[in-house]
Amino acid sequence: MSNEFVLNAEARSDKGKGASRRLRRLQDRVPAVLYGGTAEPAMLSLEMRELRKALENEAFYSHVLTLKLEGKEQQAVLRDLQRHPSSGFPIHADFLRVDTSHAITMTVPLHFINEETSVGVKKEGGEIHHNVSEVQVSCLPQDLPEFIEVDMADVALEQVVHLSDLVLPKGVTLVELSHGESHDQPVAAVHKPKVRGGSDDAEEGGEAEEGEGQE
Repeated sequence: MSNEFVLNAEARSDKGKGASRRLRRLQDRVPAVLYGGTAEPAMLSLEMRELRKALENEAFYSHVLTLKLEGKEQQAVLRDLQRHPSSGFPIHADFLRVDTSHAITMTVPLHFINEETSVGVKKEGGEIHHNVSEVQVSCLPQDLPEFIEVDMADVALEQVVHLSDLVLPKGVTLVELSHGESHDQPVAAVHKPKVRGGSDDAEEGGEAEEGEGQE
């Protein structure tokens, strides 16, 4: 994990939707909650600008970050984020406390590489189809990857890449595969391009024209 994210948080005591709206409008801050572990849930607020900047980085969503609160630092991950339906601005965030001795379950994105040079694409004229763009992983916080690469270089035409084919970092497992082989779902594949306006369409068009001519 090359990126390090640090957010400065302040404790808040006011509850309710009205208090949250005032916090956002008058102070330009985002209400948040920190929960998990042995400590009680803590009500926080974050600076809107600082949070929005962090959210621009894909790694933030699958990264162990640091919350600074009242002179103390707490390791946490973003568990849930609510955005305004029209502006897209964050309006509430949930953070989960983590410690190095307990595994966590997180959703991480897939990064597909070598697609243009894939055997099935470059040599066999196929096109790549993605089935999923992210996966759930389980691991210790310090082993959490920002993303998982899916190398398409050696994938041939009509070949399917499944979850079990992914190369995972040490200490990381896929949650789906823990449920058995039946959950080994496809991730991506190389298929022949769909033919549009083929011979069948041409024949139908010809028959229609012929019929019109006879009339």
